[in-house]
Amino acid sequence: MPKIVVTQPVHAEVLQTLQAAGEVVMNPGPEPWSDAERQRHLADAEAMMAFMTDRVDQDTLLNAPRLRTIACALKGYDNFDLAACAAAGVSVSFVPDLLTEPTAELAVGLAIAAARHVLPGDNVVRTGYAGWRPTLYGTGLHGSVVAVVGLGAVGRAIVDRLSGFGCAEMLGVDPQHEDPRVQRVGLDEALARADYILLATPLTPASHHLIDDAALARVRPGLILVNIGRGSVVDEAAVSRALHNGHLGAYAADVYEMEDWLLPARPRAVHPGLIGHARTVLTPHLGSAVQRVRLAIELRAADNMIRALRGEALTHLAIALT
Repeated sequence: MPKIVVTQPVHAEVLQTLQAAGEVVMNPGPEPWSDAERQRHLADAEAMMAFMTDRVDQDTLLNAPRLRTIACALKGYDNFDLAACAAAGVSVSFVPDLLTEPTAELAVGLAIAAARHVLPGDNVVRTGYAGWRPTLYGTGLHGSVVAVVGLGAVGRAIVDRLSGFGCAEMLGVDPQHEDPRVQRVGLDEALARADYILLATPLTPASHHLIDDAALARVRPGLILVNIGRGSVVDEAAVSRALHNGHLGAYAADVYEMEDWLLPARPRAVHPGLIGHARTVLTPHLGSAVQRVRLAIELRAADNMIRALRGEALTHLAIALT
C-alpha cells in the first residue's frame, strides 16, 4: 500500500478514507512538523496531504524520490514550487471553490470590526462599563465607497455580500476579471476614492507588496484596509508606518507576510507595529475555519489524492502533467 503523509490532523471520516487507500502517517498537531521531521516522513512517501503551514521546494522533492502527488487542502498554492514539482513528475491538486463563501464573510466582518471599533468597544465593556458615552464613533459601509481588489471567486463573493449594505459606490480592481456590479477602475483611482479597500488578490510577482509606502501615501485619509488574500500583497512595515502617522484609519487582516513560506526574505513574525496598534483587527487565518467547510475541503483533498494515486484525471490541478 502507498505511504500517505498528512501534515496536520484531519477529521476522523477523512482519516478513515485515507487509511482505506494506504498507510497513513499523520501529524497529531496542532503545531506543524519541523522541516526535518516532515522530510523524514516524506522520504519514502508516495502522497502528501498539505496544509497552509507547508512548503515544497526543490530540496523537498530531491529528498522525497517516491512522491507522486500532493493534495492541498487549501485554495492557494503559492507556497509550492510548481515548476520543481512538474520537473519531478509530482502532481499538485487543490480545492479552489469551498473556501470562497466563508472567506468572503470574514472579509466583511473584519471591515465592520475595524471601522466600528469592535475590539476597543469590547475592551471598554470588559474593563468597567458605566453606560453609553459619546466615544468610539466610526464609519459604516452604508454610504461609503468600497473597493475590492481582485475579482476572482472570493472577490465576487465579497461583492455579493457588500451588495446588501447600501454602499455609495463599489469599485473593482482587476485587469483580468470583471463584475457588472462594480465600477472597474485602476488601483490608483481606487486608492484615491475608496473609504474601504478589501484585498482579495492572490500572491504573484506583480501583486507582491502591491500596497506599499507609495500606495498608502495616495489613499484617502482614514481608509479602512482589509487583507484576506495573501499576507505579502501588503508591506506590513509600510502599513504600520501609515497607522502610526494617522494617515491610515485601520488595518484588518487574516493573512500575514510570515505565512508566505517560499519567499526567502519573509519575516518570521507578524510586524510588531501591527500587533501593538489599537486600530488593527488581526485574526489567525480564520478564512476557512468553519467546521463543515473544513471537513468538505479535507474530503475533497482526500478524493484528489486517491484519484491521483489511481492514475485518474483530476479537475483542479495546479500542474497539468503531460
